[in-house]
Amino acid sequence: MPRYERLQVLDELFLHLEGPNTHMHVGGVAIFEGPAPDYQEFLDMVRGRLQSVPRFRQKLASVPFGIGRPVWVDDTHFNLEYHVRNTALPAPGDDEKLKRLVARIMSQQLDRSKPLWEIWFAEGLTDGRFALISKTHHCLIDGVSGTDIMTILLDMTEEPQQPEIESWRPEPEPTADQLMIDAVKERITSPAEAIRSLQSVVLDPGKLPNRVIEGAKALGAFVGGSFSAPPTSVNQSIGPHRRWETVLADLEDFKSVKNSLGGTVNDVVLTAVAGGLRYLFESRGERVDDLELRAMVPVSVRADHEQGALGNRVASLWAALPVYEPDPAERLQIVHEEMKDLKSSGQAVGAQLLTTFGEYAPPTILAQASRLVARQRAFNLVVTNVPGPQFPLYTLGRRMIEVYPVVPLSDNTTIGIALFSYAGTIGFGLLGDYDAAPDLSVLAEGIEKSIAELLQASS
Repeated sequence: MPRYERLQVLDELFLHLEGPNTHMHVGGVAIFEGPAPDYQEFLDMVRGRLQSVPRFRQKLASVPFGIGRPVWVDDTHFNLEYHVRNTALPAPGDDEKLKRLVARIMSQQLDRSKPLWEIWFAEGLTDGRFALISKTHHCLIDGVSGTDIMTILLDMTEEPQQPEIESWRPEPEPTADQLMIDAVKERITSPAEAIRSLQSVVLDPGKLPNRVIEGAKALGAFVGGSFSAPPTSVNQSIGPHRRWETVLADLEDFKSVKNSLGGTVNDVVLTAVAGGLRYLFESRGERVDDLELRAMVPVSVRADHEQGALGNRVASLWAALPVYEPDPAERLQIVHEEMKDLKSSGQAVGAQLLTTFGEYAPPTILAQASRLVARQRAFNLVVTNVPGPQFPLYTLGRRMIEVYPVVPLSDNTTIGIALFSYAGTIGFGLLGDYDAAPDLSVLAEGIEKSIAELLQASS
C-alpha cells in the first residue's frame, strides 16, 4: 500500500487548538481592478491551476484509536463549486460592506470532512472592482508557503497563463486497517528519524552543544511560564464571531523610517503596532504608563529546499511591545534592541526543537500539550509580517491592487494582526472578536497615526 503523507506535529497542534470559538484558519483578501470576470471563467481557471497544488483536492483521514497523526488522502467526492463560491456585495459595494462580508466568512469554521479551504469570488465593489477572499486551515499552510500558492494561482503578466485542464482520478481512500498498519510501520522507524531531524534543526553542527543548550533554555523558560504576558483588556474570552479592519501603508515609508532611525522594516512594523495599541488603550481609558505587551511573532524556519512545500515551517519569538513609551523614535530603539536580543537568544530554536521531538510523541500526548499551551498566557496578541512579491500580480488579466492577510484568534486573545507586503505596499489585516473588540477600528486608526508619527520623527 502507498505511504500517505502525514501531518507534521505543528500542523496537528493547530487541529487540537481549534474549538467552537477558536477557528484555526488563515486567510487573505485580495482586491482587483475591474471589470470582474465571469464566475464560470474564474472557476475554470482555478480548476486548471489545481493541478499544481494537489493537496487542495485532499482531505484529512484520522487513524483509528489515535495511534498516529492524521494523513492526507484524495477526496473522492471533491466538488470545486463547493470550495470556490460566488457572492456579491449589496449596492453600493463600499469598503465597510466588504469588511462585514470578510468578518462573516472568517467566523465560520471549515468542514473537516472536506479539503480545508475556500475561495469566495466577491463582485459588486465600487468602481467595478472585485475581491477574492481565501480561507485555508492553518494545518495546511503557513504564511510563507501561502505566498508560493498565491503566485501559482495568479499570473505575473496581464496575459492569463491557463494550463490545459487534465482529467483527475482520485486514489481510493485507505481503509481503517491500512491506516493503522501504516502508522505502526512509521512508529518503528521513529528513533532513526529523530536523530536525523535533530541534525536538521541544528544548522551548524560545529555549534551543536551551544545551539541545543540555548534552545533548551528557551524552551524551558516557555514551559516554566517565564514568558507570561500581562493581563490586559485585549485578553479575555472570545466568541465565534469576528470583526475585520484594514490599514494600507507605503512600504517606502517604513524603509525611510528604518534608514533614518535604525532597525529593520519589521522593527518599524512592531513599533507602529505598539503605538496603535497605545492609542487603543488610551481610548479605553486604561493606563499605559508602565504597559508592555508581549506579541507572538512567527518566524519562518523553512529551508531553501522546502520552498513550495505545503504545511507549517515556523517557530515563534515572544517580542515585547513598549506601549508605555510615548516617543516614537525611542519606542523604535527599544523594539530594535529587544528583537536583536531575541534573535540571538535561541528562543526560536527552542520552539523548533519542541516541534521536532513532538513528531515522535503519541497523538494523545500532543493533544494534551496543545491544551496546556492554550491555557498559558504567553502572549497578548499575534503580530505576523509576511514578505510578499514586490511586482504586480494578475488574475485573468485584472491587476491585484491591494492584499490583506487574516490571522486566527487563539483562546483569550481578542485581536490578531497580520501584514503582507506587496508591490510597494504593506497591507495590515486586523481581526477582532465581535463582542470583545467592538472598537477594532480605533486600533486601525491608531496604527495609521503611529506610522505618521514615525515618519515625522524621521524627517
